Amino acid sequence: MNHGQQSGEAKHEDDAALTEFLASLMDYTPTIPDDLVEHYLAKSGFQCPDVRLIRLVAVATQKFVADVASDALQHCKARPAPVVKDKKQQKEKRLILTMEDLSKALREYGVNVKHPEYFADSPSTGMDPATREE
Repeated sequence: MNHGQQSGEAKHEDDAALTEFLASLMDYTPTIPDDLVEHYLAKSGFQCPDVRLIRLVAVATQKFVADVASDALQHCKARPAPVVKDKKQQKEKRLILTMEDLSKALREYGVNVKHPEYFADSPSTGMDPATREE
């Protein structure tokens, strides 16, 4: 067998695997709804009537979010734990995702997140006027 014949067979196997994968997307319901993916794709100027491609983007997005969340969890675990005096609280170690953890994880993917020092002018900003105590 020569090299050309081997690469032709490998290409045929790759094409068959891709066709099978695209067909499996028709039966798969991704976590991110098709309408949401279509909305953001249309907002960026991309339109495609093929549901398989929409679901492929949804699967890629789902993978990206899962990777970022996993990396943020690792950053959270690596952060030094606060000193707890109560023994009951020591047993219940709860991890809290902070903006700092998320920013570090996103930075690894080339996304820089900056949040303002102050989110509101006063504690009552954005509250229903009937519930404000000023």
